[in-house]
Amino acid sequence: MSSPPRVLRGRPSDAAAAVSPFLKLPGTDRLKTLPDGMWLQFGGTPDEPWCDVVAVEACSSFQNLLDKRSRFAPSTHSLLAVCPLPWLLAPAMADDPTPRWRLTGVLKAEPTGPLSLPVRDIRVLYGLKDKHYEPFARSQVPHAHEFFCPMGALTAERGYEAPAMRALMTRLTSAANFFGPADPSAG
Repeated sequence: MSSPPRVLRGRPSDAAAAVSPFLKLPGTDRLKTLPDGMWLQFGGTPDEPWCDVVAVEACSSFQNLLDKRSRFAPSTHSLLAVCPLPWLLAPAMADDPTPRWRLTGVLKAEPTGPLSLPVRDIRVLYGLKDKHYEPFARSQVPHAHEFFCPMGALTAERGYEAPAMRALMTRLTSAANFFGPADPSAG
């Protein structure tokens, strides 16, 4: 039986964290991707865990956007999310001592090393400067996993509460690709 998926913020880490999760290709030890923002939704079972990733990338130039887009381009290779041991052992919230590894729902016991999980799905939100956003939005067709917004929408105080940003954020979930929630009794 799978546990319900749980979402934890991976980046940016709190000020006390020395390390945070990152993305990498299987078998590599040098090429890591550290998105500006990252949330991991853990799911599956201890025997077959997975995670879905929502990454946020702030792009300061058009060249920076192209570089960051290339890291998440659709391909036939797999991607791993790596959660370092100190991040797993640390509490997710300052007012709750529960270590993150317990909150993932996919570990049976306290880990003794990093946790590497296959990424089942990834969605990327790119924040672009206004001078780049308008021309880009008029001329480009995003890939299915890509979402774009003006940088000001990302950096505005309490911008996540703005109706347009809330609507965009709800589309970042894989559930947004379905007509409605699946009825488990209809199987």
